[in-house]
Amino acid sequence: MSFANLKSARGSSIDNLVKAAEAVSTKSETKSYVDERFWKPTQDKAGNGYAVVRFLPAKEGEDLPWVRYWDHGFKGQTGLWYIENSLTTINQPDPVSEMNTLLWNSGREEDKQTARERKRRLHYVSNIYVVSDPESPENNGKVFLYTYGAKIFEKIMNSMQPQYEDETAVNPFDLWKGANFKMKIAQVAGFRNYDRSEFGGAEALNADDAVLEDIYNKQYSLKEFTDPSTYKTYSELNLKLTRVLGTDGTPQARTEIDYVDEDIKNESPFNDGPVVSDPVAVAADPVQKAEAEDDTMSYFAKLAAEA
Repeated sequence: MSFANLKSARGSSIDNLVKAAEAVSTKSETKSYVDERFWKPTQDKAGNGYAVVRFLPAKEGEDLPWVRYWDHGFKGQTGLWYIENSLTTINQPDPVSEMNTLLWNSGREEDKQTARERKRRLHYVSNIYVVSDPESPENNGKVFLYTYGAKIFEKIMNSMQPQYEDETAVNPFDLWKGANFKMKIAQVAGFRNYDRSEFGGAEALNADDAVLEDIYNKQYSLKEFTDPSTYKTYSELNLKLTRVLGTDGTPQARTEIDYVDEDIKNESPFNDGPVVSDPVAVAADPVQKAEAEDDTMSYFAKLAAEA
């Protein structure tokens, strides 16, 4: 804008600035951080849910039809949340796991409880085809990413390695001889429970190979979940940890440890983390991870991680 135009337009400048500010504010308030690639089943007010999905085979160029990763999610004394992927996923030292080891080995029960509260959480991710989603039928016939936990993975393994002689091994990821997964979710003592979920009989996902090929080609790559370039560095995570815990600002010193995360037992007898019905409002920027249903992802996605 020229100087002459600036002078002539000065009367409308306030209105323009106010409109621009309102537009930015509205955009910020409505911005969604939900990754639309991910599917999650809908649960009713009682916490029950039902859907039928088919786990899909490994995408072309990838070895396995699933990938696993760990993360941490806990609230520090400052009221801030630490919600980050664990570097142990990519076989690198992680500051939270190191701190948990020190706490666990201190011999103090209160330290062990703190380590339990900060333990790393295991997640699996696979491509799925939604056969039937009664509460959201618009998802039927579509391919999504699905994040799930150890209980559902155990059912997958049991399908491939049945325990009893009268059971036939089924590869649930097979398009032709696999099986649909009937997901039955119940709410038990505040936890999501998948005990009644089961695989159906072996059958082709579709009789038409052209349809199967189209489904196969719509899959998402799983490589990003274990790509080191997508993980924060040890120093970045350590600095974040000190801010969340409200320490003196000096990152903790590195220590040689034997990770105890595997030894910190999940004391819940159920399949999932606690369900948060009223998400905690945290004065920070929203979680940047994809919202995913199973285990702690649905829990964490409702929280916010500070910048």
